[in-house]
Amino acid sequence: MKVKLCNHLNRTQGEIYVTLVGLISINTMKKTVNITFVLLLISISIVAQNPFKMKIWKDGVPDSNGITTPEMNEGNGRVLNVSDPDITIYPADKTKNTGITVLICPGGGYVQLAMKHEGSDFAEWLAENGITGVVLKYRMPNHHHQIPLEDVQKAMSILRENAASWSINPNKIGVMGFSAGGHLASTLLTHFDSISRPDFGVLFYPVVTSGENLTHKGSFFNLTDETDDKALINYYSNEKQVKPNTPPVLLFHSNDDTAVAPENSTLFYEALRANGISSSLHIFPSGGHGWGFNPDYAYHQLMKDILLDWINMVTML
Repeated sequence: MKVKLCNHLNRTQGEIYVTLVGLISINTMKKTVNITFVLLLISISIVAQNPFKMKIWKDGVPDSNGITTPEMNEGNGRVLNVSDPDITIYPADKTKNTGITVLICPGGGYVQLAMKHEGSDFAEWLAENGITGVVLKYRMPNHHHQIPLEDVQKAMSILRENAASWSINPNKIGVMGFSAGGHLASTLLTHFDSISRPDFGVLFYPVVTSGENLTHKGSFFNLTDETDDKALINYYSNEKQVKPNTPPVLLFHSNDDTAVAPENSTLFYEALRANGISSSLHIFPSGGHGWGFNPDYAYHQLMKDILLDWINMVTML
């Protein structure tokens, strides 16, 4: 009797089934009889974990943004009228978990949030690569400038408080932001306390400066209103707020971005460099604004390679 075996992996959502297919050949005096059998072995749970959501203000928000219109999903992951903030946690693949975590601030001009291509798409990809991704749905300021910063500081403190139970390293938590979400991330990178200080930052085509010819006026208007308070304007012009204890930052921008001028990134990089902070700036030749995790973006793979290499490098320092 001869036995031949081969393995087949059948993957379904949530489980992996291993199937053994065998062929038994039985020789008799008159003929050979071939019998095929299929053996289904025990299912094995996969290592990926489902994302979960948590409100960041369990006892209610500390102050109102004045928005009374219900939250609305416009489609394509765009959410408006956010007044009740939360975080969605995408745990890292257990077999690859580095302990690194990234808090993600989607963009949207401080009036809406691009929760998919600047949020969940990045978080899922990071989790696949051993990095816990956390998407922050922060409140729209509606001219109440302190509100987004309150939310991102609170979210960062929640991550550190739950580090042990969520299998993350409290000393390897960074912040990532896109466009106006990049402004929020750069605000956290320059306005923090001991528990909310990020260990690193990643900024994609960020709004940074309040400079007259370079700022994104819509974002600053939605944040601060048409104020003449120069101290307040400078407070949120984050290239002016970089200090020697600002964390290292990786910046991405496109040379042909007409929505948010590349100078927003170069000014921030120059301030980081002047303060002796190890950082990196990548300005791609084209792409415009708002490409996020769009796989059709010409430099999508290059961006991913740079991002993973830099995060792994900076968290080793």
